[in-house]
Amino acid sequence: MKNIKQLLYLVCSAMFLMTSCDKEEALSENGFDGGELQGLTKYVITATPVGTTGIADYLLTADDLDQGSITTAGNGIEQDGSYRYYVTHKGKFFSLLYGQGNPGAVTTYRLNKIGGLVKTSDFQTETVQVFTKVNDDLLLMKVPRSGNEFAAMFRISADSSRIVGEKQVNIVELAGNGERAHFTWATQVGDKVFAPYMSIKGCCSDAFGTAYPDSAWVAVFSYPDLKLEKVIRDNRTSFIGAYFTDGMAVVENGDVYAFSPSSATNNSIPVSTKPSAFIRILKGTTEFDKSYFFNVQEISGGHHISTQTYMGNGKFLLMMYGDANALTGDKKMALIDVYEKNFSWVKGAPDHILSSSAAYNNNTVSADGKMGYIGLNTADGSWVYKIDIATATATRGLKVDGGKITAITKMDY
Repeated sequence: MKNIKQLLYLVCSAMFLMTSCDKEEALSENGFDGGELQGLTKYVITATPVGTTGIADYLLTADDLDQGSITTAGNGIEQDGSYRYYVTHKGKFFSLLYGQGNPGAVTTYRLNKIGGLVKTSDFQTETVQVFTKVNDDLLLMKVPRSGNEFAAMFRISADSSRIVGEKQVNIVELAGNGERAHFTWATQVGDKVFAPYMSIKGCCSDAFGTAYPDSAWVAVFSYPDLKLEKVIRDNRTSFIGAYFTDGMAVVENGDVYAFSPSSATNNSIPVSTKPSAFIRILKGTTEFDKSYFFNVQEISGGHHISTQTYMGNGKFLLMMYGDANALTGDKKMALIDVYEKNFSWVKGAPDHILSSSAAYNNNTVSADGKMGYIGLNTADGSWVYKIDIATATATRGLKVDGGKITAITKMDY
């Protein structure tokens, strides 16, 4: 049975590869003019339009996030489906359709010489829950929450927009506790890939529940052969990241900082007893640094971390659950320094944040490192907010009309 599954994956991959080749050649002839980078920057803002069906987002572009406004009305490039996720790599913008169990389209765009988005390829892969940049590739992971015991990993060349390799890993064997390992994200660390996971039941009408709420695990894979080398474990906090949530960042000196939301549940009831905190893996090691522990829940007055965005120089912008000692409440923004273990609530942020731009691909820190940007959706509308990193102060920038901001990313052309 295992050999049959592997053969099916190989056949599907070959079909996807051929489809990608044909479409990329056709699309390349119809618009992208290539050429050297001109040293210019454009921001791609994705926004879910209000009152529409069958459209996941519009792709909008802006030269400046500090001021002005843009709209989805008669503007932007439609992205079909219910959900889309986005990542930029090697000068390309990748739009990934979440097919909810069905194959998902991956559409690639580039900026032409006048800063317009031009589609350059369109192909299909399995619907995936994890996607990250590794060397010149995109690494995609399909992680089943029940049934199939194998997670599939696909290497996509960012240069050719084609599948160039794949691997499977038995996630039940990886968990080793009767449950299954469910990867929350993956991060390139040196020449390896670190993939944190949570332990989940995968059954019993409680797929994401667990009997093991108070441990953190990171699977270490070689690259590009994706061989499992070891599992890093820690029991001072709960699992790292969360479903579709990047819990890790590599800082300038090569150390890795990772957070846990401490959000494990059993039968939909929160059961983590360990605090929401940051832990660390020192550069060149594959063990957690037992001398480092930053209890963010304690220093914040009981709030759990929801997401992180690395701002540089040890500073992280956090979205926090609004209710103390609970996984509920309107999100609140905070800035922390993981080196000094300092914590500050962000001043000037909206009192009621309905949602925000995705943290996993927010690469919009200013060139001088002084300002970060995040999209915030409120009952009053949607704005890009400027975050002064030194003072932990937020102010309104670009306004987005007609849609809710889902992602912001920076592209050079």
